[in-house]
Amino acid sequence: MMPDHRSGTYVSSSVAGEECRAFIPPPLPPVPPLSLTAEDYDLMEKANRALGRLDGVATLLPDTSLFIYFFVRKEAVLSSQIEGTQSSITDLLLYENAEAPGTPLEVVEEVSSYVAALRFGLQRLNDGLPLSLRLLREVHQVLLSTGRGSSKLPGEFRRSQNWIGGTRPGNARFVPPPPEKLMECLGDLEKFLHDNPVRTPVLLKAALSHVQFETIHPFLDGNGRLGRLLITLLLYSEGALSEPILYLSLFFKQNRDTYYDLLQRVRLEGDWESWVRFFLTGVLETAEQSVQTAKGIRQLFADDRRRIQTLNRQAATALLVHEYLQTKPVTSIQAAATALGLTLPTITSGLTNLASLGIAQELTGKQRNRLFSYVEYLKILEKGTTPLR
Repeated sequence: MMPDHRSGTYVSSSVAGEECRAFIPPPLPPVPPLSLTAEDYDLMEKANRALGRLDGVATLLPDTSLFIYFFVRKEAVLSSQIEGTQSSITDLLLYENAEAPGTPLEVVEEVSSYVAALRFGLQRLNDGLPLSLRLLREVHQVLLSTGRGSSKLPGEFRRSQNWIGGTRPGNARFVPPPPEKLMECLGDLEKFLHDNPVRTPVLLKAALSHVQFETIHPFLDGNGRLGRLLITLLLYSEGALSEPILYLSLFFKQNRDTYYDLLQRVRLEGDWESWVRFFLTGVLETAEQSVQTAKGIRQLFADDRRRIQTLNRQAATALLVHEYLQTKPVTSIQAAATALGLTLPTITSGLTNLASLGIAQELTGKQRNRLFSYVEYLKILEKGTTPLR
């Protein structure tokens, strides 16, 4: 077991007359310093190289903005799923296209708010606001603007004791710092983000600050989602990525029990090293998977274009509709007609031809208000996003 001063201290806190032990994490970086092996540094180097390859993904796709658009939405769905929200990428795309959503409105609104929060945070960084407590509060306000948690002080640090797991603080799995200690802990975290007292390599900084944020749990709701957003915002602000295209929620979801167990081991035992290895492995695997996904999307688009060209005279319209489906892989005939400035019969013919090739698929089985999806493209985008049960 690590020395006690590495794993923090406990103080007494009271909630509704019930006494509990609240945890106060020590400031970052850990003391004594991380004890990383040669294999750990090799893993970090591999993760950095994978990030570099991912950052060059713009060369793989005809439109990088499409890749970013859908990966942001995939991250939003996955991050919310980790906390129990049952939504899918298709649900979100239907909601954003003003079609009838397949899940309760509040659920889809929550995921949509995650997308809005990330976009807002990136824009504020581009505007010159540093990664700071102010930025986190502003992003949190957008994150909880609608959906679950929207009544729990969006944009405001908590003024009461919260807890993780259990029905009350007395039987909770973990009790974060009491409100009177909150700003001290957050102030130390902000200093660390700004390389005070020492400069920390960006991947280590992302790994350590994510745990510290989750441990402080500064808001009444949305801490998990905002803590995962913090990783992306930090990598972007430090220039490790020129676009927000690394999302670790799929790795965290696939290793959910390990994720939560390692967070707890840092708090209880000061075992930062195991967490860092897990985090770096996640960065490496996620970056490599994202590059392969980009290549798969590029290949799919090219293969389907070649198949469409076999339609001869009908190919021109089908190619236009195919290009539109790359931006809106779930669409109605009316929406496509409006976007492309073509007639309903022309769009219907184009979608019917794409369906005959197995590229598009009608979703409703109805004669009116039909919806079509770009089948194989959605399969790529939705990989790993089956809701947790």
